[in-house]
Amino acid sequence: MKLERKLTLSAMIAISIAGMLGGIFVLPGIAAAKTGSSVWLAFLLAAICILPAVLSKSELATAMPTTGGAYVYIERALGPLMGTISGIGLWISLLLKSSFALVGLSAYLLVLVNIPIIYVKYISLSFLVLIMLLNIFGVKKVGKVQLIIVSLSLLSLILLLVIGIPSIDKQLLSPFIAKGNMGLASTIAFVFVAYAGVTKIAAIAGEVKNPSKNIPKAMIFSLVLISAIYIAVSYILVGNIPIEQLGTDIKPIHTLALVIGGEWLGYGIAVIGVITLISLANSGVLASSRFPFAMAIDKLLPGNLARVHKNHLTPINTILITCILMALVIMFLDVEKIAKLASAFKVSMFILVNLCVIILRETAVQWYQPSYKSPLYPYMQIFGILSGLVLLFYLGMVPLIAILVIALISIIIYYSYGKNSSRTGVLKRYGHMPASYLLFGKKRNYTHLKELEDKEREELVHINIDKDAGVIVPLLGNEISPETLIELGASLNNKEKIQALNITEVPDQTSLDAFREKRPKTKSLERMVKKINTRLNLKVNFESIATHKLSDTMQALSEVTNIDWLVLGWNGRAYNGIFFNNPIGWIVSHINSNFALFKCNGVMQFNNVLLAIRPNSLDSVKLIETTNKLCNYYNAEFTLLHVVNANMSTADIDEIKQQANELLKGTKGTLLLVPSENPIDTVSELTAEHDLLVIGTPRKDTWATMLFGTGKDKFAVNSACSVLRLTLK
Repeated sequence: MKLERKLTLSAMIAISIAGMLGGIFVLPGIAAAKTGSSVWLAFLLAAICILPAVLSKSELATAMPTTGGAYVYIERALGPLMGTISGIGLWISLLLKSSFALVGLSAYLLVLVNIPIIYVKYISLSFLVLIMLLNIFGVKKVGKVQLIIVSLSLLSLILLLVIGIPSIDKQLLSPFIAKGNMGLASTIAFVFVAYAGVTKIAAIAGEVKNPSKNIPKAMIFSLVLISAIYIAVSYILVGNIPIEQLGTDIKPIHTLALVIGGEWLGYGIAVIGVITLISLANSGVLASSRFPFAMAIDKLLPGNLARVHKNHLTPINTILITCILMALVIMFLDVEKIAKLASAFKVSMFILVNLCVIILRETAVQWYQPSYKSPLYPYMQIFGILSGLVLLFYLGMVPLIAILVIALISIIIYYSYGKNSSRTGVLKRYGHMPASYLLFGKKRNYTHLKELEDKEREELVHINIDKDAGVIVPLLGNEISPETLIELGASLNNKEKIQALNITEVPDQTSLDAFREKRPKTKSLERMVKKINTRLNLKVNFESIATHKLSDTMQALSEVTNIDWLVLGWNGRAYNGIFFNNPIGWIVSHINSNFALFKCNGVMQFNNVLLAIRPNSLDSVKLIETTNKLCNYYNAEFTLLHVVNANMSTADIDEIKQQANELLKGTKGTLLLVPSENPIDTVSELTAEHDLLVIGTPRKDTWATMLFGTGKDKFAVNSACSVLRLTLK
């Protein structure tokens, strides 16, 4: 059975706000004791620090709108081992925060009922049982309840703001920073957990209506609204109550209501506090229980955790286990310890979430197609990672040790249940050498077909791939002109046949069976290939396959066929960024055949070709031969361009001319020598007079390219005409 998509935008906003709103009833007093009246600034800076994770999660959720949230994103990007660690970590962090709400609930209950403090925790446990039952009965009911509770809480807090602003005592606002910058920084880290609930809804994306639009809207709106509430309420709090009194107060909003509105307002706020904290715990159980559920589906935890209630369609077993663990936390931990641990887990997970966006964008895996993209990429994500590391430092050693212990437990769980997982993370698949060594110890061996999953290997063996084709043209779905690619393949072909192959890469967790039937785009490509066969009298075979591992499939194609060339579409980049290859970059590093990367700039009829040979190129002879072959096919002429140093001596220029003219004998090429101090600008200007720029591939890697990739090919991206980059093996 599958979970149903029931949650509307309003219900999502309510769940997200409920995941944050409860913190205002407990945290500000303890936080104020750590930094003074600057507590409002700590809440503001904490909101800024969490913003990158909100934007990143919004993007990731629209690309992967499934139950499991950050666990799913981390598992897809970093692999099942890191997925297991993150899944357990996220589960624990949300579980802790929900427990924190129920522990804080005791202070507000004491205002309303005159009972011995020893019994208060048992009442909290009673509420936990009710929350458990509510979650089992279904998320639609949860969303409706949350909406009512959130509305009451917000109205009550707004009332406190209206009454409290006129009574602010400016003398209480001094000193602004009581314990220096260290105190302020540690407070930012401490209150970070207050906002962590904003991303909870990503964990239930599999139950959201229209997730591509509603998830980003709900997250961003919730964060803006709640950060404004936290900042305003904490400012009024320290403006009305002395810091010394707040230091041990875990019911600060009741205290504020009592001071500015009297006993009856105090009772009213206590009731709202109880309801809101129950709501926080409720949304926490809803989201946290989905992490082990998603992990069980991915076979990283025992399969019975993936059980869905046959009537209510909720993950009953994970809800039960989550509530049992929460009961243990309520009985044995205090509020401040829970808050610190929850903050530490959340910060570490948000660091990984920001990293996931960088990995998935930079590798440009085919299946990653978010409908919403984070602004200010990658600076927003880098800020999120760096600020997260700083916050972890200020949380102290105990939370860090707890993170390491949970990581160790997660590793044990992985090697017990998930070690035989056939999935691999995107980073392992396309990681540039430093990242592979850093995270996996050694570079993966791509040279054997046995690493393909059985279904994919069977797919390659049994589909009608022409193993005697001289050229394979993989069509990955982002080509501007597939027809031009096939014709370029024909111009380079030394054999009779060409293989056009439409390849669709899907996440490991998606069944390949869903892609076996021909889709409209596939049918359109097949029709186009038939027309090319007729018009150009070419022998082009067309097939379409789906794969979990594009890199492995490409490697397999080069091993099971006798091809001379691979011809692919290109965006002008070889390696796509820090530590990572994209699929094209992977091919550059691993495929043993010749290959051509074509960047279409709108020009697809090639009459005048410009061949620009890079300085000290070792492939000059082969590049000229290949360009001449291409020009013979298109009945075109080419110009061999040498950009020479403006200060080069006449004798050196004459030597270059003599060597170049020797190479051009018997070809359609002519020589052009241009003195210039800026080869890129020179080539760019000359491409305005040509239809196609042909360039080679740099052979030399520096420490910078090994660490950060080669980035954009500047000759290609600055060209006014289309570009063909040749790599000759």
